[in-house]
Amino acid sequence: MKIVIAGAGEVGTHLAKMLSDEEQDIVIMDNDERKLVALENYNLMTYHGSATSFEALKDVGISRTDLFIAVTPYEARNILACSLAKNAGAKKTVARIDNSDYLLKENRSFFVSRGIDHLIYPEFLAAQEMCNALKRTWVRNWFELFDGELIVVGVKVRSNSSLAGKRLKELGAIANKMHVSAIKRNRETIIPQGNDHIMANDILYIATTHDHIQEVLELCGKVAIDVNKVLIMGGGEITEQLLRVAPSKYRFKVMDTDMRRCEELAYQFPNVSIVNGDASDTDFLEEEGISDYDVFIALSDISEANILGCMMAKEHGIRKTIAQVENLRYFNEAEALNIGTIINKKLLASSRIFQIMLDSDVDNAKSLALADSEVAELVIKEGSKVTKADVKDLNLSRNMTIAGLVRNGEGYLVTGNTRLQAGDHVVIFCLSGDIHRVEKIFSK
Repeated sequence: MKIVIAGAGEVGTHLAKMLSDEEQDIVIMDNDERKLVALENYNLMTYHGSATSFEALKDVGISRTDLFIAVTPYEARNILACSLAKNAGAKKTVARIDNSDYLLKENRSFFVSRGIDHLIYPEFLAAQEMCNALKRTWVRNWFELFDGELIVVGVKVRSNSSLAGKRLKELGAIANKMHVSAIKRNRETIIPQGNDHIMANDILYIATTHDHIQEVLELCGKVAIDVNKVLIMGGGEITEQLLRVAPSKYRFKVMDTDMRRCEELAYQFPNVSIVNGDASDTDFLEEEGISDYDVFIALSDISEANILGCMMAKEHGIRKTIAQVENLRYFNEAEALNIGTIINKKLLASSRIFQIMLDSDVDNAKSLALADSEVAELVIKEGSKVTKADVKDLNLSRNMTIAGLVRNGEGYLVTGNTRLQAGDHVVIFCLSGDIHRVEKIFSK
């Protein structure tokens, strides 16, 4: 697949690096040549030029491009670039935007008619992810298909869990209610086999159905928290989107050091408490009654400050914390700490683009953002070789597993005796760099 990425900023660079591992034909272009230098050692081509230039688009082979992704910091430029690319022959286009109104269904036809097939708003995706975290405080990740017919949760196992110390093959009757698809342990992701043990402090990625979600909660030794009061550190774009999309039952307080930004938020959200102050100051937090809050969300621009803020909130008795960690060097470290949900808008945007690459129904599929593994929802095609034998006889790589499937609108867990059928929507876990192999296996 030939993919052209316009914009070598945070999202574009991360996406280019990830896709270069997938053995795709990648070209990344940007006006700033300095941003491209850092990508020269990756398996991709760089191009110094503007994505809104006809000549530049021609130079990168836009007429042969399968997927054109415009993720510059400028919304109007991204929309124009996609329109030009589509007109010049690109098969599918994706534009990064910063206006949630553009995502409304009634506006979709406007963008499609102008050559923009998909819109990506990373800050909006992050806000949606946090709404999930507020609704389901006991999980770190929540991945749902077909209105909850199939669910994958990421849960940290404590020592009080009945799963701790057990081998997967010892789960017995429990295995009919849940499928442990992956284990994150000591900063490494494992696709487990029957002899692998579950250990305290593992993060398990468990597939289940909506009928058994309460049992999974109890087996993992978790307790759901009834959320009422939420304290937010940082008043940036993600905070603004969260305040727009979160249910009205939550009582938010936002702290930010920028007085002008506080005034803007206070004008936009008169029912939200906005405080000008430093949420990394322990004395200030105590004055603001931090111990009275159910959830602490750290959304400053500095990953380290967000991690430390959540650790401080934990020390004050807050049971659920959420941290924005955009620096991927700290992502695994943050997961290993007792923080809770980690939000990274680059991973969220990249995951959504992966679903577009795999040609799934992206309006239905939701992507799970992980740092060193990938989760994909694929549709089994008629005549695919994976329908010719039971799962245990397919000789799948040890680096991948089928978490579950949705058949005729109903979710099922997958065992070795499961026989896949054409039309099944399957959820696949695999280690980073293997998604292209998964696509080849399941599309043949």
